[in-house]
Amino acid sequence: MRKLMAYTTAALLIAGLVPIAACAEHTERSRYVMYLDYSPETRTLSARMTLDFYNDTDNALNELKFELYPNAYREGAKYRPVSELYEPAAYYDGESYGNIEIAGVEGAAEYAVCGEDDNILSVGLTAPVYPEERTTLEMSFTTTLARVNHRLGAGENTVNFAHFYPVLCSYGREGFLEYVYAANGDPFVSACADYELFFRLPEEYAAAFGGRGERVAENGTATYHIVSENVRDVALVCGKDMRSRTAQAGDVSVEVVAFGSDPDETTVRAAAESLAFYSRTFGAYPYPRYTVAETDLCAGGMEYPAFSMISRDAQEKTLVVAHETAHQWWYAAVGNNQFEHAWMDEGLAEYSAALFLEAYPSYGYRSAELVSRAESSYRTFFSVRSQLCGEADTTMNRPLTAFSGEYEYGNIAYYKSMLLFDRLRLSIGDRRFYSGLKEYAEKYRFRIAAPEDLISCFYRTGSGAEGLFDSFLNGKCVI
Repeated sequence: MRKLMAYTTAALLIAGLVPIAACAEHTERSRYVMYLDYSPETRTLSARMTLDFYNDTDNALNELKFELYPNAYREGAKYRPVSELYEPAAYYDGESYGNIEIAGVEGAAEYAVCGEDDNILSVGLTAPVYPEERTTLEMSFTTTLARVNHRLGAGENTVNFAHFYPVLCSYGREGFLEYVYAANGDPFVSACADYELFFRLPEEYAAAFGGRGERVAENGTATYHIVSENVRDVALVCGKDMRSRTAQAGDVSVEVVAFGSDPDETTVRAAAESLAFYSRTFGAYPYPRYTVAETDLCAGGMEYPAFSMISRDAQEKTLVVAHETAHQWWYAAVGNNQFEHAWMDEGLAEYSAALFLEAYPSYGYRSAELVSRAESSYRTFFSVRSQLCGEADTTMNRPLTAFSGEYEYGNIAYYKSMLLFDRLRLSIGDRRFYSGLKEYAEKYRFRIAAPEDLISCFYRTGSGAEGLFDSFLNGKCVI
């Protein structure tokens, strides 16, 4: 994310769906199938979801756990979804709330909503599921959207659907990872899975999404059949009077959509050219198409596999598009724990955007100026914090909830991380730098990388890069 300070038409849809190109060599994955029905009048999404869970862990599992991200929008939530800085732009009609209600879980021995902030759905299984085995659960739930210009919400002009469903928690060394919501950053950690959606809404609405799909309209409603393979999550943007422009980035189709107005041609060009640049620089883009949707969003943009949301009011929109598109590599393809190590994808996406703009000077940016701007902001932050608090915590490996707010989070996860990658490039040279990033992109493609995984792709060159990473991450360097 870039921040700036069972339907009747199902058979027809299946028959008409364009075949989905493989995103990588086939591996066993979990699979979500969702039937979704959205009512704008009540801002509710009624849903039925089947999860075909594949156990790719080394352990027999007696329960599964899911993140319930929509509950962060409920009244009384301990961890708010929007920071104080962005609340005025987000809540355009005053306070508004949403939530997710689980109506039932079939195939389970028991289930309960729990967690520190009603943020976890715990599902006890009727029998253990062993490694490389499968089990199936069917859930019914209703998600109510707040009136908010956010990644999940009914905005002033558009409706954003992201993390609207129970999301299977990622599995770590000590079991399922449970994280509360965080207004600073993106508190999402997900393994790749396959998705199939049947999404119904009033006919006057249109939807933008990643993956491939077909739309069938009848009897006053429109139903989308959407398939996305090998992705960490799915998201959609809906609204009236959707307009689009398309471009090509090699073999990849790029589409930019807007609602109520035509997309800006510069935005379309930036999306296509940055996608092509990153493909040449880091490795092939992993999906058959890429969609950018201009929508109601209080921050600059938000990334999803094969899909980006861009604020319709974003300042420096070209820079936002370049940043979100870089996330197709650093988050969508190569995952990381964004809750614990946000610098890994945000700083790398920010620096990747600077590299793209360096290669395409016609957009009016110079990478040296972007780096200088980041350094100036970080030095100011360090000076202010040192004067007010006696010292400034500049460590980088810390959870989102450990940041005091947007100001600290932005300067550490974005700007200091961007400076880290710039110093690394200057230290080891372009050849080793780009070679390390290509290795990282290839080796950890569709996996979740840890900081040491990223670092290892550089220190094997014998360049001494590990010392540079250590000094930045542990707050020992002086900038």
